[in-house]
Amino acid sequence: MTTLLREINEQPSVLTDLLQAEWDNIQEIAREIISRRIRQVLIVARGSSDNAGVYAKYLLGIRNRLPVALAAPSMVTVYASPPRLHDTLVLAISQSGMSPDIAAVVADAREQGMMTVALTNQRESRLTGVAERLILCHAGQERSVAATKTYTATLLAVAMLSVALDGEADVGPDAGYDALLRVPEAVAQALALDATVAPAAERYRYMADCAVIARGYNYATAFELALKLKELTYVGANPYSSADFQHGPIAVVGKDYPVVLVAPSGKVFDEMATLACELVDRQAELLVISDRQEILDLAETALPLPLPLPEWLSPIAAIIPGQLLAYRLALAKRIDPEAPRGLQKVTETR
Repeated sequence: MTTLLREINEQPSVLTDLLQAEWDNIQEIAREIISRRIRQVLIVARGSSDNAGVYAKYLLGIRNRLPVALAAPSMVTVYASPPRLHDTLVLAISQSGMSPDIAAVVADAREQGMMTVALTNQRESRLTGVAERLILCHAGQERSVAATKTYTATLLAVAMLSVALDGEADVGPDAGYDALLRVPEAVAQALALDATVAPAAERYRYMADCAVIARGYNYATAFELALKLKELTYVGANPYSSADFQHGPIAVVGKDYPVVLVAPSGKVFDEMATLACELVDRQAELLVISDRQEILDLAETALPLPLPLPEWLSPIAAIIPGQLLAYRLALAKRIDPEAPRGLQKVTETR
């Protein structure tokens, strides 16, 4: 077993450890956010962590009604003109915690008196040296260049923070901590799709480009899945919101054009199903990740999510088939998934 596949398979245990190890700390951070009357969140991240930031934008915005923005680090590091912040939580997301531009944004925010939290997999790093508070992913060392277990751990940590912020108001099997506890098993069951993905990957061996489409909470999944295809298989995968896709990019779709749809149950499912029907009419090649049979039936390649999660948690399981697809497609294309060309594990940008 390769290192990357081993790390993909470690995700259920990583998520279980995270729930047990960080819940008390995250509750304490949530209490401080409330006591400091935080009114908005600024997220700073790069790469897969930036995609996790997109998830946080939707989750904290929809469930917690907090305005969320993604920072442009160059405002601080290149233009030396940082935004003026008021009543703001600056949440820095970084697997390694070593990128100077992310740390610079946090340092500036702290100088302005803002609350700063680092969400990272490394206890000792440039980022943790400047942030006030720390949330650890508890993913163990991630050796592969492609982030897998640190990505899903980051999503779960953000979900834990959202639940903690809701406090007593967050009740019901699909709403609060009980829903979080279902995530590791949903991920474990999704990993069983490898038996389906491995032979299906051969079908896409000569794919040069594709569209990856989702909406809402899973908009982040579209970006992360596209990133995995790019870095592991060198496919020109382009992520889109289903709404944005219909405002022009859909013109690229013709016979056999590959489209990956991420469409779990939820408020955007009907729109995704309607788009799927239009893509079938255009004779696109559909690969669908979903827990709903009616849209899976439209696909050339169907990847069913075995254990449905509430929509706000579905991105944690929905990315698993994407990770497996990128890994198996790399092998089918005779690309070493442990050594993507021109990449290294830690990238430090300024």
